[in-house]
Amino acid sequence: MPELYEIKEEKEKVILVGVCTAGQEDSVASLDELEDLAKTAGAVCVGRLIQNRENIHPGTYLGSGKVNELSALIEETQADGIICDDELSPAQLKNLEELLHVKIMDRTLVILDIFASHANTSEGKIQVELAQLKYRSSHLIGMRSALSRLGGGIGTRGPGEKKLEMDRRLIKDRIAQLNRELTSVKNRREVLRQQRTRSQIPVAAIVGYTNAGKSTLLNYLTNAKVLEEDKLFATLDPTTRNLSLLNGQEILLTDTVGFIKKLPHHLIDAFRSTLEEAKYADILLHVVDSSNPQMDIQMYVVYETLKQLGVVNKPVITLFNKQDKLEKPIILRDFQADKTLSISAKSGLGIPELLQAVEEILRKQKIYIHCTYPYTSAGKIQIIRKSGQLLKEEYAADGILVEAYIPQEIYHTVMPES
Repeated sequence: MPELYEIKEEKEKVILVGVCTAGQEDSVASLDELEDLAKTAGAVCVGRLIQNRENIHPGTYLGSGKVNELSALIEETQADGIICDDELSPAQLKNLEELLHVKIMDRTLVILDIFASHANTSEGKIQVELAQLKYRSSHLIGMRSALSRLGGGIGTRGPGEKKLEMDRRLIKDRIAQLNRELTSVKNRREVLRQQRTRSQIPVAAIVGYTNAGKSTLLNYLTNAKVLEEDKLFATLDPTTRNLSLLNGQEILLTDTVGFIKKLPHHLIDAFRSTLEEAKYADILLHVVDSSNPQMDIQMYVVYETLKQLGVVNKPVITLFNKQDKLEKPIILRDFQADKTLSISAKSGLGIPELLQAVEEILRKQKIYIHCTYPYTSAGKIQIIRKSGQLLKEEYAADGILVEAYIPQEIYHTVMPES
């Protein structure tokens, strides 16, 4: 019998590198998050290095002394490459590779790689490839030597090796083709939004930092069976499901792509139509990982990204999730939210209060009516039942007495003729 050999993929060994400039937030925490990103991308971290500088070095990211220190660390750990915590310029990429003779990656490349491996729908794949090609187009000079000896690992997923070997003209043609495909997808998404608007069904969008528990919440509320993993960007493709509130009213619940610090602008541009689900929602459910020490920074990143997308003046319910992971009570507050709740999307803690809060906010957006409908207009009551909140329905000799809250948009449609 022939001898069997076990074949397993060798993980890339990487060193994490960061520069702490004046006024910057905690660089150690930022590298911790970068390590989570690297693990999600399939690498193992064998070391890290942080330099305190006034500004990032324009030519080599680090100063010359730290570059020498990094070279010794690479030799000591036998690392395959380094990942820098900021997006590198083409010159920085080229100079670091010439000095260190290993694979040079940055935070943007790692995030793009994760998106490439997690995109499942045709729309998601188009968006990721577009973002990757735009990044590579702007970094062709710096990546030129790396492309000639490209193997596997981070940065090689998605469009594929042949795409990496294209010149600027071919990449430009492919970007134009993808933009046309994405425009077609955007148009289809816009048609769906218009249909939702005409149906008068309220929409709640789940937003939040990556790995805050958005998919877990969607699954608990709607049994959507979306992938749940304790990983960054576990799910990319937005899912919309029907949700019945405690009063029987139906709403649409949709999740969005998770946010992160230094989210590459290429991704924001490519995923704009997906991210803008929040822009057209009636209410935002902001999910926060209350067990994360960087909770306040993560909340700030979410609000800044929403502002960048033009998502403003929306009612917000902030949900401090993962209460089951807290070892001791902590102060939880969000001054930008209309309401805050402590929940656990895994156990269901606080979910009834969440549904009640959604009802209350939606009710404020509606008009109260108290009137009698003739039996010939009974069909209007069905519209109220579907799009509003029917409080009372009594049958009398002269008609049907109704008390309800209805959206302003259907007021003139459903009111009985005088």
